[in-house]
Amino acid sequence: MSDHILLRDEEGVRHITLNRPDKRNALTAAMYATMADALTEAANGGQVRAVLFSGAGGFFTGGNDIGDFLANPPQGPDAPVFRFLMALATSPLALVAAVEGQAVGIGTTMLFHCDLTYAAPNARLHVPFVDLGLVPEAASSLLMPRTMGHATAARMLMLGEPLEAEEAKQAGILSGIVPVEALAATATAKARALAAKPAEALRQTKALMKPNPQEVLAVMAKEAEIFSRSLRSPEAIAAFQAFMGRSKK
Repeated sequence: MSDHILLRDEEGVRHITLNRPDKRNALTAAMYATMADALTEAANGGQVRAVLFSGAGGFFTGGNDIGDFLANPPQGPDAPVFRFLMALATSPLALVAAVEGQAVGIGTTMLFHCDLTYAAPNARLHVPFVDLGLVPEAASSLLMPRTMGHATAARMLMLGEPLEAEEAKQAGILSGIVPVEALAATATAKARALAAKPAEALRQTKALMKPNPQEVLAVMAKEAEIFSRSLRSPEAIAAFQAFMGRSKK
């Protein structure tokens, strides 16, 4: 259990809030474990119909906490980050995200598993995996080109260029752009609207919209294998050392 993840259930919606604003909501292994358990419990409990992800302090997430990541590198499918990604990809529940500010790494790739994503005008989606000597995760190497086309996906995944909110909406990632002051209320209202729908019809509709989950899971597993191997590569080690050096200045 992580104190940096806030959980509450209200009107059929499980709110999962990343609450580490002093670190731009950077994710640790403990945070991943808490979110994985929260998603799995929600899917099996029967009372929760929708899940809403958000971040505290004006950020969605700055991605992985590099220090924690190096101290607790993911090893195998039982690693907290992979458990979270599996729970996210296989959840039968309606998933909603409210994105304000930075959405780095998994903060962007997880959105491709959400059914509705609303963002503030200052949202900035960034996936700098290659810059860190790594490869994509969360089946984003499949889902990003499929959603936005190869050219835009290559800009993000290969060049590491970020997308601002308006371009992300045009690329099909966002359901809408909402003023910062209205973002939480809008996303909550949409999540509650989903939770109020006939539960089985909603689940079946989501399943029909995602007809080949095994393809996604297979790509996710292949990414995870290469990702874990890449962590030990000289270029990744050099990139992480450079990042840690910059962060200490």
